[in-house]
Amino acid sequence: MFEGRDSKLNLALHSTALREDLYFIAGQAIAVSLVHGGPPPGFLVPTLYSCLVGGHSSIKPDLEDIVDADLYEKVKKVSECSSLNDLLHTTEPLQDFLANAGCLRPLKSIEDRDLLVQDITMFQVVHIVAGAFQRFKEGLKVLGVLDAIKMHPESFRPLMCYEPSALTADVMDHLFHILLSEVGSNKRRTEEVVVPFWRDYLFFLYDQEGPPKLGTILAFATGASVIPPVGFSPQPSIDFLHGHPSSPKQCLPMANTCINCLKLPLLETYDDFKECMDFALGNTQGFGRE
Repeated sequence: MFEGRDSKLNLALHSTALREDLYFIAGQAIAVSLVHGGPPPGFLVPTLYSCLVGGHSSIKPDLEDIVDADLYEKVKKVSECSSLNDLLHTTEPLQDFLANAGCLRPLKSIEDRDLLVQDITMFQVVHIVAGAFQRFKEGLKVLGVLDAIKMHPESFRPLMCYEPSALTADVMDHLFHILLSEVGSNKRRTEEVVVPFWRDYLFFLYDQEGPPKLGTILAFATGASVIPPVGFSPQPSIDFLHGHPSSPKQCLPMANTCINCLKLPLLETYDDFKECMDFALGNTQGFGRE
């Protein structure tokens, strides 16, 4: 139902999805997820988001919004024409498409180029998916989400449209509340050995692989690879696996995603801790979503 590139997706026309009203369900699912503390979509192309906020009359699609690679190259060549003869020659292969799009007309000067490109882009990006857009929009009205988007468009933009992940090692460190045993106890002493390992591991992953790997840890502990717009409830926490083997090959981290709790193994060296965490994260199925 969606297509695009670089995590920026527009609606795609799909007859089965239209017949079975799946665009409405998609909008509804996004609305319910936002209200109930789930992850935001974070993939809409800005043109689609602008349509949701202000309607078709408020937008001017960009050539880059055309997903069809063959059509994109042809329209791009039209946009680069520098003379009328060049324009007429370049639009020749597009005659059938222009007729279907309602854009077929006499071209009398090179000044007609920009308006033609604009009309083609508007048809391909907006008009062709108008029916799907209306149902998607109706779905977003559930629980008053679309009204809230229209009232606060800039607040919702980073939730609805793609933006690079804001996860950093510091954010992850502050996100998880560490559940330590009583001060002075033997358990507390072993836990305080592991806490620096945990923090060093977060910074190592961020430096080596960036936010996506931190998202893997977050998903392991909570089931969500990004922080929901309304935050986590309950707050993610770090607990410890007392009474388990101290060998990295026998003791792996565990998680309870119902309460957003990550349980760390009590190991004596950072290398053992890292080996243990790497193995667990590398062999996690990701709730069947990968």
